[in-house]
Amino acid sequence: MGLVDRGRMPGAIEKLMNLGRSYSMWVYQWGLACCAIEMGAAFASPRYDVMRLGVIPLPASPRQADLVVVSGTVTDKMAPAVLRLYDQMPEPKYVISMGSCANCGGPYWDSYSVTKGVDQLIPVDIYVPGCPPRPEALLEGIVLLQQRIKHEDMAAKWRGETTEPLRREPIVVGGGNVA
Repeated sequence: MGLVDRGRMPGAIEKLMNLGRSYSMWVYQWGLACCAIEMGAAFASPRYDVMRLGVIPLPASPRQADLVVVSGTVTDKMAPAVLRLYDQMPEPKYVISMGSCANCGGPYWDSYSVTKGVDQLIPVDIYVPGCPPRPEALLEGIVLLQQRIKHEDMAAKWRGETTEPLRREPIVVGGGNVA
């Protein structure tokens, strides 16, 4: 796309591309503890049917994923693997932190071996609070992420005018506190 490469994307094309990207997200599931059960219920259960939202679970590798959902306790030994996973994902990439343990360490926050939230390692776009959060809360987080993607300025990304990924303003599902 020559217009995109030059940073001159017409508004209608940008809206169309953002709409397509928001409804075709491949999600990589990084379940580390009990929140992974709720994540599995949201992604694998016919009751919640995330495919209707345009979310495709279970890509073959992180290299094919647009979104990673980190749920559960992230330990210091797991931190290099989380960083490697994030680095393998192609741009644009998004992160949802699901559950109190992934958000801030949860009940294990004062342990010597627990990372005090996945946002200490990688930039997080959506926080889903709870211990464990319900599958509906994760679906709400996905819908909020889709709304964010629909309003992105793709031409600014191609020109390199966007802010650092760590400086994106995260969204908390339900509008409450992360912890």
